Amino acid sequence: MARLRRLSTAQADFDARLAELLAFESAQDSQVEATVAAILADVKRRGDAAVLEYTRRFDGIDARTMSELELPTKRLEEALTRLPAEQRDALTQAAARIRAYHERQVQSSWSYTDGEGTLLGQQVTPLDRVGLYVPGGKAAYPSSVLMNALPAKVAGVPELVMVVPMPRGEQNELVLAAAAIAGVSRVFTIGGAQAVAALAYGTETIPQVDKIVGPGNAYVAAAKRRVFGVVGIDMVAGPSEILVVCDGSTAPDWIAMDLFSQAEHDELAQAILVSPDAAYIEAVAASIERLLPQMERQAVIRAALERRGALITVRDLDEACAIANRIAPEHLELSVEDPERWLPKIRHAGAIFLGKYTSEALGDYCAGPNHVLPTSRTARFSSPLGVYDFQKRSSVIRVRAAGASRLGRIAATLARGEGLQAHARSAELRVGEEGD
Repeated sequence: MARLRRLSTAQADFDARLAELLAFESAQDSQVEATVAAILADVKRRGDAAVLEYTRRFDGIDARTMSELELPTKRLEEALTRLPAEQRDALTQAAARIRAYHERQVQSSWSYTDGEGTLLGQQVTPLDRVGLYVPGGKAAYPSSVLMNALPAKVAGVPELVMVVPMPRGEQNELVLAAAAIAGVSRVFTIGGAQAVAALAYGTETIPQVDKIVGPGNAYVAAAKRRVFGVVGIDMVAGPSEILVVCDGSTAPDWIAMDLFSQAEHDELAQAILVSPDAAYIEAVAASIERLLPQMERQAVIRAALERRGALITVRDLDEACAIANRIAPEHLELSVEDPERWLPKIRHAGAIFLGKYTSEALGDYCAGPNHVLPTSRTARFSSPLGVYDFQKRSSVIRVRAAGASRLGRIAATLARGEGLQAHARSAELRVGEEGD
């Protein structure tokens, strides 16, 4: 029997109990940090030689040159061709939906001219080169390839370098096929902190990138955290999360399976149900007990539910939305009648799934929006991965003579107030000048 904690907003100590439920120890393991720091420094110093050495040590691939670790584009196309038709069609359709959604996010350059002829604007340009980290071996996620690569391609990034570990040479056809569909430029069969280092610093073979995106294990996360500033990163993600707000109108089995869908990721995942219907909560609890033994990953699901899961009773749906905003979940299902009525009340969530037919699993694979989402309450201030993460903005300014005279006086006054004489003089020299 899964021992899920029960909470109620009627409890005197509810706030403390909710805070305890949401607490997640994000402190890094000192041994992991030390190992990662050493690997990063070694790859930065020795380049390809260090990457080859770590690949032999950790992945069991005895490559002597980096060319042995790079897959030709032809290999990606072969993987796509060899896929069973059903898998190929599923990947292709998912990619089309993801691309179509992200095409609506593209930002364009803009400008305007004020009354004195001063032109002000913003120039939007794509990053030059992006690195995509893809888990390999048993943990192979073609959906992550699509979700990370396609927004970059839509943004106009000309070069996408993918790294994917392939322990003992095990190649995942779905991952390679997804890379072909997404238009990945180069693929190296390396992983771990050494792959992050190679992308961040560059080696003799692997070009330095501007940003690294994609999920990985604790070593990859620690490496991404350490190289931030040298390159950009998408985010340092925590365990998967789902919060379901339900009014009792959805089949209990459906909600139980929705909770399982995130709990099966790992033992630290969080799955929470919030409802004003106490009897319905018990019906979902009964579904959990009946369905859990049927799950292939039941041990992982059970551990996650018992460690960080909860069933929360609230007074009404208004209070449920308030609790949802406090939790700021990665995934939020509004499994209620007329979900659009409640949507404006939600301020903090990575992705919001409206209505009983909208399972979170659809968002993971093929609905269209990105599945790379803020976790650990960071949805309070951050957003899903998107095209905007692969574009950057430069301010554009052109001042003519009239504008230089008026703005120059303003700037000089402020500069002297800050004690910066050269700033003031630079602005004043253009005051009163004639020109275009």
